[in-house]
Amino acid sequence: MAGARNHQYHIVNPSVWPLFGSMAALVLAAGAIMWMNTMPSAKLVFFAGLAGVLITMFGWWGDVIKEAQQGDHTPVVQLHLRYGMILFIASEVMFFVGWFWAWFDFALFPSAVEAVGGQWPPKGMHVLDAWQFPLLNTLILLCSGTTVTWAHHSLLHGDRKGLINGLWLTIVLGALFSCLQAYEYMEAPFPFKAASEHGSSYGGAFFMATGFHGFHVIVGTLFLIVCLVRAYKGHFTPKQHFGFEAAAWYWHFVDVVWLFLFASIYVWGGWGAPVHG
Repeated sequence: MAGARNHQYHIVNPSVWPLFGSMAALVLAAGAIMWMNTMPSAKLVFFAGLAGVLITMFGWWGDVIKEAQQGDHTPVVQLHLRYGMILFIASEVMFFVGWFWAWFDFALFPSAVEAVGGQWPPKGMHVLDAWQFPLLNTLILLCSGTTVTWAHHSLLHGDRKGLINGLWLTIVLGALFSCLQAYEYMEAPFPFKAASEHGSSYGGAFFMATGFHGFHVIVGTLFLIVCLVRAYKGHFTPKQHFGFEAAAWYWHFVDVVWLFLFASIYVWGGWGAPVHG
């Protein structure tokens, strides 16, 4: 028949979301720049753009879920979705390389960086004790990696109850990590921008690296919540569950990054410095 599909690829329907999303991102970026320059109505523009981006996420990813339920995600399409997720995670790795690069530049060559006063951590700076809340958060994330693996294993073996229980535990552990991280920030002995230039370098490097990771934990937790809702609706099968698989990959990526953060920033980066509390 003329027009009959003789391939395994899915040709997507025309969608408004790419155009709408790009316009929303432009408004969001403009609002952020205006806010940084304390321009009038900056917050209104920023949050209008943010709302547009969130609407785009909800609508566009909702369409992708509908495509999956309609059987449009053939094995070839799923393979390419996996390639896309791998490239996305690789781009995220590059973001963290930037934060680690800044930290190691300060730590390994303090005498060459005037902003840190020739010493790292800067002289007189009290750091967080790596063996208190940071260690606890490390154990929490490692446990969450175990529970999401349990959920994945249960899904592959058709155990819907195990899938749901594993997701619930992972979400709770992720939320607990975020709460402890927020408490740690409130109790930190140094602010993001300290009164002295040297202290500001340490606080900025610390909060940007760990805060960017904390943002990823929140995003990953929301990702898993969506998967939990879909699990209750019976969307996942042992042969078709890319949405959950992508969330699990993302969560393991967050786990691994935290191990590097804990070892390099909390343990090695604070070695020999006075400990807060």
